[in-house]
Amino acid sequence: MIVSVLLVLLFNLFLGVPIFISLLVSSILFFFFLDTEIAFRIIPQQFFSGIDSFSLMAIPLFILAGNLLNESGLTPKLMSLSKVLVGHLKGGTGYVNIISSIFFSGVNGSAVADTSVLGTLLVPAMKKEGYSVGFAASLTAGSSLIGPIIPPSIFMIIYASLTNTPVGDLFLAGITPGLTLGVILFIANWRYAEINELKSFRCKPSLKHVFTAIVQAFPALIAPILIVLSIISGFVTPAESGSIIVLYTLIIGLVLRTLKWSSILKAFIDTAKLTTAIFVVIASSSVLTWLLGFAQVPAAFTSLFIPFFESPTIILFVLSGITFFVGMLMEEVSALILLTPVFIPIATYAGIDPIHLGIVVTMNITIALITPPMGACLYVASAVSKIDLEIMFREIIPFIFYALLILLLVILVPDFVLFIPKELN
Repeated sequence: MIVSVLLVLLFNLFLGVPIFISLLVSSILFFFFLDTEIAFRIIPQQFFSGIDSFSLMAIPLFILAGNLLNESGLTPKLMSLSKVLVGHLKGGTGYVNIISSIFFSGVNGSAVADTSVLGTLLVPAMKKEGYSVGFAASLTAGSSLIGPIIPPSIFMIIYASLTNTPVGDLFLAGITPGLTLGVILFIANWRYAEINELKSFRCKPSLKHVFTAIVQAFPALIAPILIVLSIISGFVTPAESGSIIVLYTLIIGLVLRTLKWSSILKAFIDTAKLTTAIFVVIASSSVLTWLLGFAQVPAAFTSLFIPFFESPTIILFVLSGITFFVGMLMEEVSALILLTPVFIPIATYAGIDPIHLGIVVTMNITIALITPPMGACLYVASAVSKIDLEIMFREIIPFIFYALLILLLVILVPDFVLFIPKELN
């Protein structure tokens, strides 16, 4: 029965049916075989209880803070700082792309948003500098993966709400793999610039220009630091931290007179739209998750792994493969919500640290964003760069490989991600 339900879900996804409708249709089908009488009680109950979580309040607050920073004109200061720091190097615009993704990750934590913004602004500039449009678009999509890994991360907030894992520890654990991915992309860009003999079109900045750029971007740079420090200090919850950042961005924008009331209204409207889309998917996924639990799928799945409990690494490889495959076919938030309750019992029996598992799952979900055929960042990068999807699918392959290398390191060396949380705790 459960196999039939999942096949219906996949069939609807391939037809292009909106993800939340696909999830609800699959759930209703399940109840048709199970008991139609309890459907009218369970579906509404699980739909609303799925988003009845205090920790999920952090999501709209972080999104609102990012939108307010964008509307206040502070995020362009981050890009200006990136240009001052690395724009004078050979292939400088590529480095600006990567550095901007690292900076932007502390603002919104969304790979799709980073791809859209940076693709619109930097891909044309990279083409003028001598980059092929395929490499420029792929570098933009690849560097956007840093956003959901480095704090704050929407995926990590959802994972923490599902597993009762400290979100501050998850944020800290994501710093090392996120920055390492940035280093690898730097090397890839350097190699491309050398092979294609790209030239620098900017002069080396003076110390005065560097200092000025840092001062101008400082209000935006301090935001992610405030988020992480406030959470790991234990004084505030993630939702309260989000409230602090929203208040901070409002005050900074109004004091600097870069934030108008019309811009504030636009930021709230954009936040409401995106939050609604995310929460509807979470609510719909919660219904199907309840049904999977009712059908004892997690218990049956856990029993399959009993022979491998002595080797947590093998289990992580298998769970990673499942997450990666599902993430390629499904919307990322839905995949995270459906798989996490199934994976947690397995990880608990195998002695896998839930923070370690959270980073592995988050990275797989993130890499799926740039993996054909359903990777959302690929479609965004293709649209803003005005190139065919076939070219995008081909050019993105090396960047998928770079991200998988980091994932391999995370799986094989747990302390690679657990070192910072352990030391600070």
